[in-house]
Order: sequence, then structure tokens, then C-alpha cells
Amino acid sequence: MVAAETRPSYRRLGELYERELNAHGVGAAMLTHKWQPADLLAPFSDIDVRVLLPQPPDDWQDWNHRLAAAHAAVSREVSHRRLLEHPPGFAFTVNEAEGRHVAAPELATWSLISGTARDFQRWTSRAQMAPWCEIDERFYRGILHSRLGGRYQLAADSTDNVTGDLDGYRRHCVAWHYLAPCWFAATALATRTRCPGKTAALTQWRPDGLDRYAELFLQHAEQRPDAGRRSPRHLLRAAHVALEAAMRRVPDAPGPPEGRNEQHVRTDWVMTAGMLRVRVARWLYYLTPPSGVATEYLIRREAKELRTAARTLTALAANETTPAQRLAARMAALIPTGPTTAATLRAALAQWHRQQSTIQDFLSLTPGHVHP
Repeated sequence: MVAAETRPSYRRLGELYERELNAHGVGAAMLTHKWQPADLLAPFSDIDVRVLLPQPPDDWQDWNHRLAAAHAAVSREVSHRRLLEHPPGFAFTVNEAEGRHVAAPELATWSLISGTARDFQRWTSRAQMAPWCEIDERFYRGILHSRLGGRYQLAADSTDNVTGDLDGYRRHCVAWHYLAPCWFAATALATRTRCPGKTAALTQWRPDGLDRYAELFLQHAEQRPDAGRRSPRHLLRAAHVALEAAMRRVPDAPGPPEGRNEQHVRTDWVMTAGMLRVRVARWLYYLTPPSGVATEYLIRREAKELRTAARTLTALAANETTPAQRLAARMAALIPTGPTTAATLRAALAQWHRQQSTIQDFLSLTPGHVHP
């Protein structure tokens, strides 16, 4: 568990963020963040916000400018630059969440910042209870694929915008950016349940022989005095050993599904649109951050998410026989798929501005218009 005194700082920051979004006319009906309160470890964890809107805005471009301005206003405070590292990761409509079009494994990790608790609790409860499906397999195995096999590199976890204890932050990266997400995914795949967070996974899933590994890394979540004795490199070696052992408990991936389930296609559409709806705000913030805020590493990170979006849209476009499929193909053509630099993002902003009609149509299309 996180030390009790660290939790209010995240609550206060969430309240401040809500006020700033309201002041800039973002119009959120609900704000949530990924992971549970126990997973936010001050002063190193950032809040990954999700925005839920009552309906799509008339102009997504203008909405993104307001979102970027609100985020920049909060991030001018030095202590917020790590805790609010980037603008929100997704924007959904309330109807999309109510209609079960937000991926259940994603929604199951949410914590409420502001909005109607009854609606939020209904959505998260349904996400926990929904039947296991291919979306779960892709979601959790995607987490493993992006980190295992040498893909996680401690040196790539930038210390920009981190103040103070850099060794402590590097230990945090090993424990909370590498080991814990993989343990979280392995827990879900091994038990076929949607775990709500990292701390819960380390606490609840401890097959024979893995208890000592879970306990070692849980020390960092609990911020015990003895948790900082290992060097980051030593901790990284322990994480490799722990995950190698944990992965032996994870079943092999099932074969690809036959055909395309309409509900799954709609979820893929909503998740991709939800991520792309906030891209302009992110790019604006990364290109013109508040003085003293480093964003070069965040610009580089964009490449991974954009490639994923392009692949999903290409699959959704299929043979381009329906209007939605043709729209997906046009949107896919507007997404940069190579390495991302400041110049890449500037070019993308200019292109998206020129193709504003396509962008608006894609980002606002309702799931009911999407078919396999």
C-alpha cells in the first residue's frame, strides 16, 4: 500500500485538473485515471487521465487546443511536471462507456477523479464481470510483448522532469514500469480475470515459488525503508528472473478467432478513436511546453501508439466496402508510422488541419455505424 500521506496529493491534483479543464471549456462529464490509488507512488507516478464527454464536440480541433492549454496551465507548476507528464491518453463519450464499447480490461483499471460515482461503479463492475474474450488476450499479451524479450530498456525511461532522487526513480521504473505491468498482465492471463491494478496483482497472484518475488517488488509500492537498498541494475536483474518464472505460469496464446465479432470490431474502433481524439492536444503540448518542461522523450514515444492505431485502422478498413471502412482507410492514411520527431508532429498537425473534415467525421462516428 502507498503511504497514506502521499494519496491526498494525487486527489488534490485531480481536483485541480478538473477545475482547469472546466475553466478552459473542455466540458468533461467524468474524469478517470488509469490504475488504482495504491498504484500511484509519489513523487514518481504520473496520472494517466481519461476524459469522458457527454457528446462529441462540434470541433475536435478546437477542443484539443483547449485541452492542451488546460494541461499546460497545470504543468507550469514544477511539482506537477512529472505527476502530470502528458495530456490525457483517451477521450470517450459517456454513451460509449455505457454501451460497453470501451475495452473491459482498460476500463477495469480506472479510478474516478470526478463525475457520477454510480455510473462509474456500474461500468467498472460490468467490466469485471464481462466474459473473457480475444480483446482481453490482445490487451494483456500486448503489455507483455512490449516489455519482455529485452524490449524493456531502463535507459529509455527518461529522468527528464524528475527532480530529486534519481536512483529512487530508476528503481521505481524497474518495479513499476517493467515488473509490475508484466505481473499484472500475467495475473490476468493466468487467472482469466481482469485485475484492477499493479498492487492488487502483486498481492493476489502468488503461485508456488513466486511469493518472494512478489514481496520484493511490493516493498517498493509500500515504500518500506528497506526497499531502496538494491541498486536499479540489481533490481532489474531480479525482475528478469522473477518474470521468467512468472511467465512459466501463463498459458500459451490461443489461435486467432474465426471471423470478426461485431462487438469486438466496435470496441477496436472506439479504442482507436478514443486515443486519436487527444493526439492533437498531446502534440501541441509537446511542441510548445511550458518553460522548463522536457518533452523530447514524449515525442519519441508517440511512434509506438501511432503505429498501433494505423495497424488497427488498416484491419478495420478491411476491403473498404462500407462507409465506415472507407473512413477508417482515409484516417489510417493520415497517421505517421515512422519514428516521431518534432518535425513529424508539426507535419501531422498541418495535415490534420487540412483534412479536418475527415478527422471530425472519424472521431465523431458512433459505434452503431461500425460493422465488420
